[in-house]
Amino acid sequence: MRNHTITTFILLGLTDDPRMKVLAFIFLFFTYMLSVAGNLTIISLTLTDGHLRTAMYLFLQNFSFLEISFTTACIPRFLYNIPTGDKVITYTACAVQVFFTYLFGITEFFLLATMSFDRYVAICKPLHYVTIMNNRVCHRLIISCWMAGLLIIIPPLSLGLNLEFCDSNVIDHFFCDATPLLKISCSDTWFIERMILVCAVLTFIMTLVCVVLSYMYIITTILRFSSSQQRKKAFSTCSSHIVVVSITYGSCIFIYIKPSSKKDMVLNKGVSLLISSISPIPGKLSILKQGFSDSFEKTL
Repeated sequence: MRNHTITTFILLGLTDDPRMKVLAFIFLFFTYMLSVAGNLTIISLTLTDGHLRTAMYLFLQNFSFLEISFTTACIPRFLYNIPTGDKVITYTACAVQVFFTYLFGITEFFLLATMSFDRYVAICKPLHYVTIMNNRVCHRLIISCWMAGLLIIIPPLSLGLNLEFCDSNVIDHFFCDATPLLKISCSDTWFIERMILVCAVLTFIMTLVCVVLSYMYIITTILRFSSSQQRKKAFSTCSSHIVVVSITYGSCIFIYIKPSSKKDMVLNKGVSLLISSISPIPGKLSILKQGFSDSFEKTL
């Protein structure tokens, strides 16, 4: 995002209403702390409880770390802006925020796809699960998710660093995001917009195909179980993952796949808020319940 005149940006936030700002601060602070606490609890459980040192909980541990990182990249800055009224963010800080929010977000998609494959192996090939999903394979899959996220983000980011801003520095969002930045750039953004769309579609398609195929085989296998208790147990191990997948994919498809216009920015900000602060909570509560349940059962 090269420029010779603009060194700072102004984040408009969610609203100018003082009362709504207070409500937004309380709500975001509560959801952020709840999300961080839930994720830290999951990480602590998987590190300290020997019964939860399986591939499933290793992936959950890394997914929890990603969610803490993603929400921390978006929310704390906005929480600081609300009470202080300081809406200014430096050019460098904005570029760093764009990089990390997209890196963590894209990596989450690949990790969700990896977790769906893990559930497929656990339910459809239970006798070979330990052999297939050994520690070496799991660590390689996690590293691959991070590398895939980095490779997806590098091409559009390298072009974005050459954008020029000369007419406006006001970003209609509560954090630095690609879409509002492209709207205020005085450079020709046609090519980078197409590249962002291609990268987003590739990420969605590759990961979604893996998720859908995995759950098609999972559901088919579960329905063949003779015991209703077995079916209930199998579905319960996938429930938290399904919740997170549904909210994450649905929200991101709404923002990035549909045609964008200026009048949609308010709605887009609301959906971005859902992704960054609210969506982790239902899945985390379900995961925590499952984790405590598994730990208790294995202890017995």
